[in-house]
Amino acid sequence: MKLFTSFALATALAAPAAFAGGLTEPTPEPMITPVVVTPVTGDWTGFYAGGQLGYGDMSSNTAGVDGDGAIGGLHAGYRHDFGQFVAGAELAYNGSNVEVMGNKGKNLTQLKLMGGYDMGRTLVYGTVGAAHAKVETAGGNRSDTGWLAGVGVDYAINDVWTVGAEYTHNRFDDFDNSGTDAKGNLVQLRVGYRF
Repeated sequence: MKLFTSFALATALAAPAAFAGGLTEPTPEPMITPVVVTPVTGDWTGFYAGGQLGYGDMSSNTAGVDGDGAIGGLHAGYRHDFGQFVAGAELAYNGSNVEVMGNKGKNLTQLKLMGGYDMGRTLVYGTVGAAHAKVETAGGNRSDTGWLAGVGVDYAINDVWTVGAEYTHNRFDDFDNSGTDAKGNLVQLRVGYRF
């Protein structure tokens, strides 16, 4: 009996220590849900359109016939991604405020073939094609068709919007039978939307 009483007393003394934390159930740790980010695909295939704005510098083989100014407009084209190589064609129209000896450059239209390297979100490309320039003079409008060559880069912000930059060199030999060989360099920033 003495042994039973000692055991009962020891149990009664140990019970408060066992329930010291209270009778509430422990709060489970919050679950952390991983965030899945969908990567931007490196596929440049499809139609696109956008706008461009930049700086144009025109010079010629005739003394004093040169000028510079802002130039910008719209472009549209199609590209096909073959894996690492991308090919396409683009039509760009630019309005101009380049002024040369009182004559104002009205517009420059470019038809470009493009070939580039697909680096995922970045596309680096070269371009060649035809350029048609129109100039407003005191005697009326004069225009001529020449050639162009250039380089550019586009960066995919997401699957539809791109930003980029492009440089083109445009050359016009004997502009509108005037005896003047003209050349223009354009540097433009571009924004595009892929369909």
